Amino acid sequence: MTVTPEHITNYAEAFIKVSIDYAPKLISAILILFVGLYAIRFINRLIRKIMIKRNLDPTLTKFLADILLWVLRVLLFVSFIDKLGIGTSSFVAILGAMGLAVGLSLQGSLSNFAGGMLIIMFKPFKVGDVIEAQGIVGTVHEIQIFVTKIINSTNQTIFIPNGSLSNGNITNYSMEGSRKADLTISISYDTDIRKAKAIILEVLNNNPKVLKTPTADVSVKNLTDSSIQLAVRPWAKNEDFWGVYSDTLENCKLAFDAAEIVIQPFVKEVSRK
Repeated sequence: MTVTPEHITNYAEAFIKVSIDYAPKLISAILILFVGLYAIRFINRLIRKIMIKRNLDPTLTKFLADILLWVLRVLLFVSFIDKLGIGTSSFVAILGAMGLAVGLSLQGSLSNFAGGMLIIMFKPFKVGDVIEAQGIVGTVHEIQIFVTKIINSTNQTIFIPNGSLSNGNITNYSMEGSRKADLTISISYDTDIRKAKAIILEVLNNNPKVLKTPTADVSVKNLTDSSIQLAVRPWAKNEDFWGVYSDTLENCKLAFDAAEIVIQPFVKEVSRK
């Protein structure tokens, strides 16, 4: 087909006519897009401030604000393409089919998402708590949508999927505000039990980090073939727990040395054939 100047003129006129007819839709769609983006940012900030003023959990505040942000963005995008004259019904159908396909291929991720929702709603732990779950002990650093970030005692960062975390056993060491240590000190059968218990109680009473209420407990735990085992159970605030744990062992050893009481070492019996 030979392109003549007359063809070029007709194409140019048709293009100009279409551009003039379509320009209002394009301009209004762009205005909706920019105004919508500004409104979404404003609404998101306003919602965050309201939730912060009402003292909602920071994790829940961030989670709800992020969900609201993406919902508003999707609605804005649908409004934008609708204003351009693109049929939204077919687009929504395609989007739904894509969502179904993605959902089937990402069942594990959806399980983790649901687990994150359960953790945020029922709050078995919060950021800053020390927990034990899935064989991991550490401090909760961040609760994300799909995983929970935990930092253990050696400063290693561990990510646990929320799906398995919400379905497993969780031990929260921080929820009650205080913890009871469970120590065992072995003494020989030649030692006066009452004297040993009195020395241990004195050590605990002299430690300001040991809580007075509930009271510490010192009792006979077991009578083995080689020693008398004393159970030492002081209470301490969560932040003082490990300090009380180690101080109790150290100070009891020093007090026993001063009283000439020997801590009986553990003796492992070896069978001989």
